[in-house]
Amino acid sequence: MDEKGKKIILFDGVCNLCNSSIQFVIKRDKKDIFRYAALQSQVGQKLIDERAIDISKVDSIILVEPGVAYYTKSDAALNIAKSFGGVWKIVNVFTWIPKSFRDAVYNFVARNRYRWFGQKDACMIPTPELRAKFLG
Repeated sequence: MDEKGKKIILFDGVCNLCNSSIQFVIKRDKKDIFRYAALQSQVGQKLIDERAIDISKVDSIILVEPGVAYYTKSDAALNIAKSFGGVWKIVNVFTWIPKSFRDAVYNFVARNRYRWFGQKDACMIPTPELRAKFLG
């Protein structure tokens, strides 16, 4: 499968909220825009290292665009949602909210995600039909 031009979502592979979010994205990715990799995977670590991303500051979701661009926190979530098209473009209104406030809300949820949603002992194993969408 040719991965050129695909956007890659890096996610916390042991976080139940993150895994549910990935399932949410997969169901809405009608244009097959995204590929997925756990932050803990070799592919995830390689992408993080190539972009010099400080994962002590971002440990839940990163959207990697083709090339070197990437988005973190609320910018990642909003860009993912906008990619769905249609009614999802309404999320653009949230870009009017200052990034510092959006990220403060994002950070609050991210800090509490294990307590509220739990975590797995190991990264999610995709079903055979979804395996092609996951890197590494």
